[in-house]
Amino acid sequence: MPHHTQDKPTACLALADGTLFFGKGFGATGQTTAELCFNTAMTGYQEIMTDPSYAGQVVTFTFPHIGNTGTTPEDDETADPVAAGMVVKWDPTEPSNWRATQDLTSWLSAKGRIGIGGLDTRRLTRAIRQQGAPHVALAHDPAGNFDIDALVAAARGFRGLVGLDLAKDVTCAQSYRWNEMRWAWPQGYTPQTHPKFKVVAVDYGAKRNILRCLASAGCDVTVLPATATTEDVLAQNPDGVFLSNGPGDPAATGAYAVPMIRGVLDRTDLPLFGICLGHQMLALALGAKTIKMNHGHHGANHPVKDMETGKVEITSMNHGFTVDSQTLPDGVKETHVSLFDGSNCGIRMADRPVFSVQYHPEASPGPQDSYYLFERFAAAMAARAA
Repeated sequence: MPHHTQDKPTACLALADGTLFFGKGFGATGQTTAELCFNTAMTGYQEIMTDPSYAGQVVTFTFPHIGNTGTTPEDDETADPVAAGMVVKWDPTEPSNWRATQDLTSWLSAKGRIGIGGLDTRRLTRAIRQQGAPHVALAHDPAGNFDIDALVAAARGFRGLVGLDLAKDVTCAQSYRWNEMRWAWPQGYTPQTHPKFKVVAVDYGAKRNILRCLASAGCDVTVLPATATTEDVLAQNPDGVFLSNGPGDPAATGAYAVPMIRGVLDRTDLPLFGICLGHQMLALALGAKTIKMNHGHHGANHPVKDMETGKVEITSMNHGFTVDSQTLPDGVKETHVSLFDGSNCGIRMADRPVFSVQYHPEASPGPQDSYYLFERFAAAMAARAA
């Protein structure tokens, strides 16, 4: 079908520096402001949009075929999308997948999230790489009427993610139990009926698949809100503590997370495992510092080297802040590094089963490269109980 140049654009992406991108809107109408990042994953757009770590961000997808597998409630990582919006090169097509229950455009409309298609995502990605993650305003109006000055002003008015505690916006309101295991053919999701370990998972914006991996590794999981205290955690009498992924500035979330983690480390010898923001929270609690990255790591093809075994894992990543490995104190070892830029991707305490990684082992891009981390956590709990 030929593209008619006289078609009026129905969506606009305005960057804070005044750069404008016009395209075709889909999904919800309206306007949103956020930080703009790009993700290089070829699959998993629904999981990305519902990953709580993307709070406050619009995601540019570098892979052009977004929407081709539709959507299914089974793939939601949380109840509703958390990413503010999506930018794609080609308009979403009709879904072609036996699991699909809804097309992407209808799903976005129902969930109140804006999409814009027809953009030069290569140019946009280069801009993000060169100038860092810009602040943007994204608007969708079927009539194609935009107040450009107001959009640019809205982008400039976005306060950014530095200093922002977003974990409290995406955490659970109250504690709950989780026993659903990983998806397996042909049954789909099944419950863990013979758990060996009682685990407290602190929810800074936890993805459901992380909780499923814990359940599959033999854990009876109790999820607590991000603001849980040391007393709240220990009152559950757990065999281990898990720190989840999440959005925003780790230093801001650390204001209440760090005292809780330090309390658990000081008062117990419990195994402790963190992923993504949980990794950064553990690093802060141990005395390290975190810094904002230029454009972060977002994708499903990131090579990470395990410094202790020499193995390379292909990992899924989604983070805009990183642990500064130069600030790691004595007694804390750097276990994993990114082969893209050398940034820190894992730490552990030298003398205790306390460890964390920056990437997402549950996202299975390898596909099984990193699942050993859940087994390592389970083995540490088994050893403590022995």
